[in-house]
Amino acid sequence: MSDFRIKLDEQQGAGVRFEVHQLLRKSYALGKPVAAPAAATGGSASAPAIHLHPPHAATARQVRIVLDGGAALLEPGALQYAHGKLQVEMQKNAGAGGFFQRAMTSAGSGESAYATRYAGHGEVWTEITTKHFILAAMEGPQDSLILDDGAFYACDANIAVSTHVHRSVQGILSGNGLMQPKLTGAGAFVVEAPVPVDEIEVIELDGQKELIVDGDLMLMYSAGLQVELRPLVRGLRNAWRSGEGLVYQFNGHGTVWLTPTMRLD
Repeated sequence: MSDFRIKLDEQQGAGVRFEVHQLLRKSYALGKPVAAPAAATGGSASAPAIHLHPPHAATARQVRIVLDGGAALLEPGALQYAHGKLQVEMQKNAGAGGFFQRAMTSAGSGESAYATRYAGHGEVWTEITTKHFILAAMEGPQDSLILDDGAFYACDANIAVSTHVHRSVQGILSGNGLMQPKLTGAGAFVVEAPVPVDEIEVIELDGQKELIVDGDLMLMYSAGLQVELRPLVRGLRNAWRSGEGLVYQFNGHGTVWLTPTMRLD
């Protein structure tokens, strides 16, 4: 393992382990000219100005997938390099249908209708990014999740990746689109997030109260929840005055993961 990486987190699956690594780097920015210390120049008043370049941490992350007889699915285009004794193939996501349907699914969900499947023994390193990764696991169909557009990154090959279709016509106009990626089954998975894990808010719904959310802040939610995509207030004039556009309304029993800080610099 290279010294310029540190492991932040890991999640074990069936014959596969997902790890998140952060790169240890320093970025050198051009500083303002400052006078050299008098002691270093013999007290000369004509000492030349020097530039100091104070280093600061530059954060970037990547995922390592360690295969020990298992298999993993990875978002197409995410590979940086892989080594070992591996079998690599393209896998069509569940329910992707024919060519035209796959194209519509990809356009609507922000995800590819395919995933790259890696199996065997070895390791896979993904592309370096400044985004964050959330590692988690599902125990079975009861934990089926629907993800934000573009949030799916990788998973245990035992998990089925498919597309959830919002039947409401209003969904076409939402910030998250009419279709969203859905994960079903048991195993470990990786979600790409705009914020670190400690800035994710988890809200549990017990069937007694509803939750209303600006769609841009939604990272993922339990597939068993009842979801409606609608204007915050009824009526076109009132919806325009609210400035909110369409929002998610959640009801039922389940969990919603939000990213309240995603718009901060």
